[in-house]
Amino acid sequence: EMFAGKEQQITIQSSGGLSDSDIEQMVRDAEMFAGKDKERKELIEAKNSADNLVYSSEKSLDEHKDKLPQEVVDAISTAITDCRTAAQTENVEDINAKVNALQQAVMKIGEELSRQSGGSTQGGQDDAGNAQEADYTKADEEKKEGEEEKK
Repeated sequence: EMFAGKEQQITIQSSGGLSDSDIEQMVRDAEMFAGKDKERKELIEAKNSADNLVYSSEKSLDEHKDKLPQEVVDAISTAITDCRTAAQTENVEDINAKVNALQQAVMKIGEELSRQSGGSTQGGQDDAGNAQEADYTKADEEKKEGEEEKK
């Protein structure tokens, strides 16, 4: 301290820190297990993807079941079952294959609904080109002009 004329020195040390060899060993272990960690991550992502797709597919199927032919309903139901079963395994390739198969099967819902509607969405687009132009005025501008004339 300045008043007492004594100097204090503080050294901060870790009380139970890791030695350099411990740190190096941990780095080697992390590098060694990086491949397994990556595989585990891919498996978890594949399972999550399968679970989410199964849920949304079941919801879509329940919603549109009465509008679909029975063979489409059966194909989607089978694909849902296959995907759910694959998601219980540890085989990433099989899970991804079943996810792709279910995605293809679920696309049939949209195709069938579009086919049944008879392309009415395209008719609306064709009519847009034949629309007549109309004259318009902005009510706010007319209102402001009317107020200015009154002043």
